[in-house]
Amino acid sequence: MTGFTVISPGVLSLLQDNGRLGQAALGLTTGGPMDAPSAAWANRLLGNPPNTTLVECSVGGLQLQANINSYIAVTGAVLNVSINGKAAEQWTVHKVQQGDVIELGMVSQGLRAYLAVAGGFNITAQFGSSATVLREKIGGLNGNKLQPNDLLPCQAVNSLPTYQLPGAHRPRFNNIITLRLVEGYQVDSFSNTERQRFYLNSYTVTSQADRMGYKLSGSAIQCQQSQLLSEGICYGAVQIPPDGQPIVLLNDRQTLGGYPKIGAVLSLDCALLAQAPAGTRVYFTPISPQHAHNALCLAKVYTDAIAGQLVSV
Repeated sequence: MTGFTVISPGVLSLLQDNGRLGQAALGLTTGGPMDAPSAAWANRLLGNPPNTTLVECSVGGLQLQANINSYIAVTGAVLNVSINGKAAEQWTVHKVQQGDVIELGMVSQGLRAYLAVAGGFNITAQFGSSATVLREKIGGLNGNKLQPNDLLPCQAVNSLPTYQLPGAHRPRFNNIITLRLVEGYQVDSFSNTERQRFYLNSYTVTSQADRMGYKLSGSAIQCQQSQLLSEGICYGAVQIPPDGQPIVLLNDRQTLGGYPKIGAVLSLDCALLAQAPAGTRVYFTPISPQHAHNALCLAKVYTDAIAGQLVSV
């Protein structure tokens, strides 16, 4: 079997595709890349299909050795990338040869980087996806994070166009972000005063932030209802627990929950939050379902347009 060998997995590295969709009735959450746009660009630069399996490296430190000739691209959080000790630019396709060592340093901006390989890693799907969810011990390699000496199987690729996404189109990671929120039916459980408090005050990302969700700290929001029946939880749902501090639920969220939800963050903005370290200041702003739909459509049009502006290197 050929592919890439893990020398060091870094802080946390997981195999991911676009996620395990349509399995919530079985109690299985979505998984998938926390920063979906960055992951999509890693595959797109290499000409891979959108759902191709890649590696999500959180915080940094991943080291791989190529056992084959191939091509790679690294996107997402800002960190140093090197091939055999020589600096390699992110958002760029690089040729690697058998024996080459690829190293990802520690992040300096953002939290999660994505390493894709030409043709993708050949990982057996479980319930329709290769996405790794540690809590459920499913996906990836035996449902686990990457370990030293793991083999990431893939096919050799000896010829491929090498492209780069121009710097002007790469994401910027800021210490203040605004999250657009589509209000849900439970918003009526919050008084107008509490809703205004939610939108007018800022919150801070706490250290209680992972792939399941981000706990925020700030002005406490009170709900008029203290007891609710558990129900399904969507991506980006903002729960308000008894302490009044919002929790934004993300890729590895539980499938059911009973805390009141004021709404759900637009998926585009969930990716921003997923790259936000502790201490980042967060604001919420309401957006209608119609405007949310328009934002998603415009984002797709923009992405398709700049895909035509890739630079050959």
